[in-house]
Amino acid sequence: MARIIAGLAALLAALCFATGALAHASLISAEPADGSVVARPPKTLQLRFNESVMPAVVSLIDAAGKTRDVTARAVDTTVVITLPDDLPRGTQVVSYRVVSQDGHPVAGSLIFSIGTVTGGAAPAGSVVVPVLIWLLRIGVYLGLFVGVGGVFFAAWIGWGPSGERAIIGSLRIGLVSAVASLGLQGVDLLDLPLQGLLTLTPWTRALGTSLGPSLLIAIAAMAVARYAWQSPTMSISWVLTSASMAGVGLSLATSGHAATAPPQWLTGPALFIHGVAVAFWIGALAPLIALSRKKTGAVLPVLLRFSRVAMPVVGALVVCGFGLAIVQLESVGALIETRYGIILLVKLVLVAILLGFAALNRYRVTPALAADPSDRRPLKAGLLFECVAVLGILAVVAGWRFTPPPRALAAAVQAPLALHMHTDKAMFQVLVSPAEVGSDRFVLQLMNDDGSPLAAKEVTLTLSLPERGIEPLERKATLGADGYWYLRDLPIPLPGRWHLRVDALVSDFQNITMEDEFDVPPR
Repeated sequence: MARIIAGLAALLAALCFATGALAHASLISAEPADGSVVARPPKTLQLRFNESVMPAVVSLIDAAGKTRDVTARAVDTTVVITLPDDLPRGTQVVSYRVVSQDGHPVAGSLIFSIGTVTGGAAPAGSVVVPVLIWLLRIGVYLGLFVGVGGVFFAAWIGWGPSGERAIIGSLRIGLVSAVASLGLQGVDLLDLPLQGLLTLTPWTRALGTSLGPSLLIAIAAMAVARYAWQSPTMSISWVLTSASMAGVGLSLATSGHAATAPPQWLTGPALFIHGVAVAFWIGALAPLIALSRKKTGAVLPVLLRFSRVAMPVVGALVVCGFGLAIVQLESVGALIETRYGIILLVKLVLVAILLGFAALNRYRVTPALAADPSDRRPLKAGLLFECVAVLGILAVVAGWRFTPPPRALAAAVQAPLALHMHTDKAMFQVLVSPAEVGSDRFVLQLMNDDGSPLAAKEVTLTLSLPERGIEPLERKATLGADGYWYLRDLPIPLPGRWHLRVDALVSDFQNITMEDEFDVPPR
């Protein structure tokens, strides 16, 4: 017990290294808006997200059905797409793919029309790559939980190589799946066909996302576990298996939805503990099944040692899992109102079934086995049922790769409206919150054309609503300590399409003026 507790303590000491990124990106608005009809061809299309993103692939199919070349660049939370000058009249389809800061690609399409609406539809994507990503994610989970967890169990609990075929096989599957997942992440990111795996570009782009380091840590953890299986002494095996289990937690805590949820000082360590606890529990199943098939009485002492440690570990797993679920959902209704919540609900049902089998093994099967060591059939049946439940959980959880959590969707709804204006010499970014009728707050960021801060002596913001006869409402902005200009409690009395103008007095002889429009919805 002393060695086991020391090993677990060493694993938990690595919590301070768990890292994360920001929330899953969601599109807030577009200019021109999706489905809108404009009189003249716009020079740019601006996509505003709730967080900073990196454009990966942007394509345009014009009204004549021709694919046109476009360029895209990121400015804070906005992706500015430069459109061709000679777009024909009719409906244009723009498809985009960007990388959010949690490492996941975010894709979508929008339509706008010049002059009149014509026929056409957005291109449909292939399902082959998403299915392969899902299958490979399950493979990575098998390598981390069954493989690394099984090696840890053999070193610390089982004290022997029981379950070798399942453990080594899972490590091989996990290593291959992790490497292939890296390439497929790049293919998905760049919207390439599967043949793109034969080129270097998708691999390098995938390494630049947060999923890249996560998969590299997973590969290292599985490789260390494979070496630990053949380590010459128990002391070396204890060190290596502890390091590989820490790699399981770090891999899960470096990328993905849960790793990016605020507050990260809490969710990062919680995800680390949850991952290590899952590997500890699942890793025990294959060795215990192998021992239960032997006619010797070796399974009982191993089962008793595992049960003593498993109780607090499973407790930590459940507490951390529920805590992360609460952070991700933000409301009970999201369990049935969102795809993420439905996946979580299915997972919770399977976890409840798994806990039921585990409790049955702990309180009924184990005492019965102690009374009659020759009757191992109930134990084998219970462990096999646990394995089936585990496979179901891993298959369901792998589906989270394709849907953002409710807290990210809520953040997108609550995010301020972002307006981006630029000329050849300067760029103005204006954030309006909540962009509703009532009292609103405006934050202005002034930049030179290279993105560096633009110093100004005075900044004036002017609002007007021509469609309702509201003449310009002029207010002076206040410079904050962070270099941004602020207007607080500025009244917006009516809904409609408001005209905004920003005048920045750069010097006594130079004034920069930019204008834009934004929609205020009715209450």
